[in-house]
Amino acid sequence: MGQISFSDCAIVSCGVMSLEIRALQDEGFLDTQYVFYTTPGLHQDPFELERQLFAQVNKAKGKADKIVVVYGGKFCYVNTKEPTRTMKTLIAELQPGVVRIDATHCMDMIASEEERGHIAREIAGGESVWWMTPGWIKYRNQVFKGMDKASANENFGRHDGGAIVLDAIGYTEKYMEEKPEEFLDYSDWMGLPIQPYPVTLDRFKTLFSEAAEKLNG
Repeated sequence: MGQISFSDCAIVSCGVMSLEIRALQDEGFLDTQYVFYTTPGLHQDPFELERQLFAQVNKAKGKADKIVVVYGGKFCYVNTKEPTRTMKTLIAELQPGVVRIDATHCMDMIASEEERGHIAREIAGGESVWWMTPGWIKYRNQVFKGMDKASANENFGRHDGGAIVLDAIGYTEKYMEEKPEEFLDYSDWMGLPIQPYPVTLDRFKTLFSEAAEKLNG
């Protein structure tokens, strides 16, 4: 199967995934002119997430009839006031012409659950791991907005395997070299060692291609 074109699509994504999306644009895989981002870290504010998602999709519809949404399905949007209102509900309300890539969260966009299990066994002895993507490094202050060190220790403390960054773009190592004090501060704040794990963008590409096929089908 040849490469699918996205030239007639627009993309609406959580800002956390902007680094990987720009990499795919740079290599020519995502040949769309139109990418719209919501603020990173809105999983903590589902009502603002919903507002921005609808606003950005409506902007995107002004540019293209086919929209690919880059958001997880299970963990990114949790509406505690209306639990039955899920990401699936939002996507249904945004029809027609809108498809979300098939992943549970941003880490799942880069490495499947099976792949993450393999990585955890390889470098963390199978212990519980806190997974991140490079966006969780770059947008730390937004992703963890309002969380103090005590809350961080409580939240991350059970992950004996440390924090692993699924890095397909070499961002984390560069960050470690250029801003070592900030990186160590981040690790100290989390109470976990942070290490990058090199991966590829192959799974992300596959998810994009599958979404485009649904739109074209």
